[in-house]
Amino acid sequence: MASSEQKVVEEKGSVISSLLDKAKGFFAEKLTNIPTPEATVDDVDFKGVTREGVDYHAKVSVKNPYSQSIPICQISYILKSDTRMIASGTIPDPGSLVGNGTTVLDVPVKVAYSIAVSLMKDMCTDWDIDYQLDIGLTIDIPVVGDITIPVSTQGEIKLPSLRDFF
Repeated sequence: MASSEQKVVEEKGSVISSLLDKAKGFFAEKLTNIPTPEATVDDVDFKGVTREGVDYHAKVSVKNPYSQSIPICQISYILKSDTRMIASGTIPDPGSLVGNGTTVLDVPVKVAYSIAVSLMKDMCTDWDIDYQLDIGLTIDIPVVGDITIPVSTQGEIKLPSLRDFF
């Protein structure tokens, strides 16, 4: 008798498991079709020299397809030159994305003096360096949860000259 009851329990478990798998597949398919905000890096500029190092600012435009504002949990960035990381950081809780619009975010990037001086020594005549900036915007979409939008750009930026220090 125990074996027939065990068979019934196993069959019911199999049916429930099959239903759960179908539900997971349904929700996974629906979630992949949910529109997400899109981001682009518009510009990366030299801003100045401070006591802490050299300041650059990246302008990032983020288009929100939803009518509601979406909170930004954090912005993380990595600035590289020739695959060498020269700056990284995180900006916690930088605000929200406006609903049905484009929000322009200013991402400050600080390069420490020691790294800037090292880069200057490597440069002979040209004060430009090739860079790659990788930014991750972590946003909180209701129902879906936190997602990170990766944004990357490459180009050339100026290193500060001696007159920028004084």
